[in-house]
Amino acid sequence: MRVEIWSDVVCPWCYIGTTNLAQAIERFDGDVEVQFRAYQLDPGAPEKPVSAVDHLAARYGGGRDQALMMMRQVTAVAATVGLQFHLEDSLTGQTLDAHRVLHLAAQWNLQPQVAGRLFAAHFTENRSVFETDSLAQLAAEAGLDAHEVREVLSAGTYTEEVLADIRQARAYGISGVPFFVFDGTYGVAGAQPPEALGRALATAAQAPRTSP
Repeated sequence: MRVEIWSDVVCPWCYIGTTNLAQAIERFDGDVEVQFRAYQLDPGAPEKPVSAVDHLAARYGGGRDQALMMMRQVTAVAATVGLQFHLEDSLTGQTLDAHRVLHLAAQWNLQPQVAGRLFAAHFTENRSVFETDSLAQLAAEAGLDAHEVREVLSAGTYTEEVLADIRQARAYGISGVPFFVFDGTYGVAGAQPPEALGRALATAAQAPRTSP
């Protein structure tokens, strides 16, 4: 079975949701291939990384106090699934390049490993997932060749594939992430608990092949 995940590397619920999916897959009686698809929460995010708190405050209003409260709430949820978030000093920015690296990772069957590395870097380690040097280093830590990553980012490779993922998300009616598509038959929105994702795996395993 193939599970496609539309997500963004700066989406905290995507990290939580993919962690829950990993638990569901461990309990599922069958082989599962996980494929990450690109989605951008903020396509207009700045090219140069900025303070995530300040950006969140400006984008949604309510000031820094409101932004910090939102971060603390999602941090508490993350802790319930074993993730340690450190968001108050984190950066945010343009994620197109990170998605291009994930498409490269797919060619080497390393997408889940690279996605996990980028999530951990952003949410736990306060490392940038926006710049070529940091992306190359993080991808190398997950098994990719840093030189190839730099070449891909320099040449603009996989840009069209990323945009195609985003167009497909619109075609499916996806308006938020994470969004899981199970074997092309069954769509589930949100960071559902492992039990719900496990039921989705079982349902999709028996369902006819249709669009989500």
